[in-house]
Order: sequence, then C-alpha cells, then structure tokens
Amino acid sequence: MFKRWLLALVARVGLIVLGLCCCLSLFYLLACKPASRSSQQSPLWSGGATSKEGYMALLQEREDSHRHYINSLTKQIAQLKEALQERTQQLQESLDKAKTKGILPQGLESLHKTPTQSDLKELFRSQLNQAEVNSGVKLSSEYAVIPFDIFTLRRVYQLETGLTKHPEERPVRKDRRDELIGTVETALHVLNGPQQHMDNIRRKRTYSPSDFVEGLTRTERDRGTVYELMFKGDGPQDFTHLVLFRPFGPMMKVKSDSVDTRSMLINIIVPLSKRPDTFRQFINNFREVCIKQDGRVHLTVVYFGRDQIDQVKAMLDQTTRETRFRSFTLIQLNEEFSRGRGLDVGARAWRRSQNVLLFFCDVDIHFTADFLTSCRLNAEAGKKVYYPVLFSQYNPTIIYSNHTLLPSVQQQLVIRKETGFWRDFGFGMTCQYRSDFINIGGFDRNIKGWGLEDVHLYRKYLHSKLVVIRSPSRGLFHLWHEKNCSDELPPDKYKMCMQTKAMSEASHGQLGELFFKREIKAHLNSKKQSNK
Repeated sequence: MFKRWLLALVARVGLIVLGLCCCLSLFYLLACKPASRSSQQSPLWSGGATSKEGYMALLQEREDSHRHYINSLTKQIAQLKEALQERTQQLQESLDKAKTKGILPQGLESLHKTPTQSDLKELFRSQLNQAEVNSGVKLSSEYAVIPFDIFTLRRVYQLETGLTKHPEERPVRKDRRDELIGTVETALHVLNGPQQHMDNIRRKRTYSPSDFVEGLTRTERDRGTVYELMFKGDGPQDFTHLVLFRPFGPMMKVKSDSVDTRSMLINIIVPLSKRPDTFRQFINNFREVCIKQDGRVHLTVVYFGRDQIDQVKAMLDQTTRETRFRSFTLIQLNEEFSRGRGLDVGARAWRRSQNVLLFFCDVDIHFTADFLTSCRLNAEAGKKVYYPVLFSQYNPTIIYSNHTLLPSVQQQLVIRKETGFWRDFGFGMTCQYRSDFINIGGFDRNIKGWGLEDVHLYRKYLHSKLVVIRSPSRGLFHLWHEKNCSDELPPDKYKMCMQTKAMSEASHGQLGELFFKREIKAHLNSKKQSNK
C-alpha cells in the first residue's frame, strides 16, 4: 500500500517538473525571438523627420545631459568642500579640548604657541564689526569719507584716477584685475552653493557672470575691503544683493538677500526758477527714461516766482496729454530762489503713507534708467543714503571745436578725461528715503541762493550712524551750461562759483592750448617755413 502511494507521488511530481520545464522553454523562445524590421527602426526617423534633424536632436539631448551632469558635479564638489570644512572644524574643536586637558597628541604641541582657526575667525569677525559695513561710523568731516569705486565685468569707475587720470578704465594692474574677477567668482560660488539654495527654496536658477550688474568696493586700510555686488534676479525689477568682506585674509560672507524694486517709487524733486529751455530738455529726458522705460517715478517741481511759470505748466500738460502720465506735483513759491528751501518743501509735501525714496535733482542733470536702478539699490531706509558722484561735461564748443556740427546730447554722454570730470566736490544729487531726511533735520532753511546747503546735509549724515554710499555713477551727467556768478553773492560763495565755472570749461590741457594758442600757432608757422 505504501509503495503504491509513493509511486503515485513520484509520478505526479515528475509531471509537475515536466510542465515547468515546458513553460520555461516557451518563455525562452519568446524572449529570444528576433525583433521585426519595423521595430528595429530608430525613433529618430519617426514622424518623417530627416536624418540631419534627428542627429541634431540627439546632439542637443546629449548636450543637455552633459550640462546637467556638470551642474550636478559642481554641486557635489561644493557639498564635499562644506563637508571637509565641517570635519576640519570638528577636528579643531577636538584638538582644542585635548589641549585644555593636557593630552595633546605628540607632534601637535605647536598649537600651544600659534593662533588657532577659531582665533583667526574671531579676529576677522572683530575687523568686520569695526569696519563700516553693517552700520555707519561717525566721521569728523567730508574729507574723512572713503569713497566707493564702482565696477562691472569690464570697467572700473573710480575717483582716485592715479597717473592715468582716466575716470573709467580697465584695471591696469594685474592684481587689481584678479581681485575683482576673483570677487565675482566667489560671489557666484556663494550664490550657486548648496547652502544658498537651502536658504532660498524658491530659487530655480543658476547664476552666471552675465547676471552680474555692478559692484561697489572700498578698502579701509586698517580693517579690510568690502564688496557689495548686485546680480539680476528672476524678473526685470528683481535683484540679488550680496555683501562680501575681505579682512586682509579669506573672503567672508556677510549677508545675501533678494531685493525687489517693483514697489520702490522714486519722487524726483527739482527746484526751478525760470530757465524754460533747460526744463524742456529735462522733461524730454524724463519722458524717455522715467515714463517709457521705468514707470515708477513721481515728479515734484518747486517753482520760485511767477515769471515764466506758464511755460512750465504747458510742458507738464503736454506731457500728460501725450503720455497719459499724471504723477506730477507743481508747487509755486513767491520767494527768492533757494535750492535748499525748494528741496525741503518738495520732500515735506509728500502726503502719501508710503515712505517714498527721494531723488534730489537739478534741472541741468541728465540721468539714465540704470541710475534709477542704482538709486533704489544703494539707498535703504534707516541704514543707507546714496550720494553719487556725477560726471560733469566740459564746454562742448571747446571739446568739439574741430567738428563742423556739435554732436547730439546723447552722443556727448561719454565718460572720458577729454569730455568731462567726476564732480567729486558736489553733494547736491542724492537718493535718500523721506523718513531719513525728516529724522536728520532736512536742509538748513537759513541758506539762501546757491551752494552750501547740500554740504550741510551731507555732513549731518556723516555724523550719524547711517552708511553713506559715495561712489561715481556711470548714469548721471551734469550738462554744460553758461554759469553766471552774481555779484550779490557773499565772497565765499562767489569764489566757489568762479572755481566751479573755471573747472567746467575744459580740461587742464585744453585750457593750456587755448591760453598758449598764439605761441603754438607761431611755432607751427616757424616749422612750416623751415621745412620749405
């Protein structure tokens, strides 16, 4: 009985094994079956595409793949560097503990005598706190200010021109070039690093050198160099502001924040008395830059007297009709002209709740849309005021005396030592928030006429805790005009006026050619006769 049951079980198991073998053989045949000709055809040929288009698509796909792979490797390298720095810091902390317990391993006794990494960091941090980076420093006068240089990827705009005397140039010294290029590279590494990505989850882009807008830099000789760099953001009015500090050692990240300028309205305040032709030139520039390109401005004109005010009203009305721009305010004062009084009245006349950004401007100033951006980026309520150094034009009839016709105003806006100079002695053009202007006390209303009111306001800010951004501006120009110094001015103001008039005519070399014109002409004639 047991044998029969055992034979039946073996027979059943054999049948099951045989069935499994058959199934496996069938699956093997199906898997090894060669594909049909139609299925072997490459997808690059589908849809009737040509072979060239197919290969281009394949190349583009591979290029995208390589680009993503490179970006991935870059991020991994940055993460490894951060991990290495973290491990180094942990090791240093362990060594510090061992040193305090007196169990320092053999060969590391020198740590008792040399500064540790934490000591160096503490030193650098103290230099940063003492430098004028996060807050202003009280200064004795305007002569104690260290101005900023402004730089782009190709040019540096500087007040200290050195032997070249070029107001803007490519850096001559290699160490200067390497310094600025290295700063931009460091900034890109910070912005594209993993920590920055964690700080700003919404960031969906990788910054490149083409995103760099401009930078400010200055060196405090006993502390270090500060760099403020602006990069393009996600939108046309979005920017990323990065502050770096080099405390005569490794670069230190101070802060990195996004700057949204969409809601930053600028109230341009212009004091005016007569001069309708100059105001027409100003309003043409205003229409092109502020209305067509920017659109986030308000114009306040403070007019002294009644003579020719109808012409000013007519120009404003014409601008409203032709552009539908209505953000104007015209204030008329029956007083003797006083620039400080006009700007003060214009600033205090703002009735909206918004803490508006003020731009104190003169009627003979030409500015660009880039300057309005700099105005927004370099002024911050309660922290910073912006005092740009404008480029003042020389007398075009002297500069272009060898031309048949004078170039247009737009063509004359060239920053060269032959065409003008940095007006570093003037403090009238400034961007500051209304709250800061009110808190500092505004202008000295006792000053009448021309001059000194801007210097007094500038000194108030120097004596405060606010940071004063003083740097040349590549988008702010003083257009040349005939300057008349009134005999009614007191001696000190009359002297200042005459000095400004002399400096505004031409460069030293050009004035020398005019002064020695007869000698030069006689020399040329004698050379011609000797060559005959």
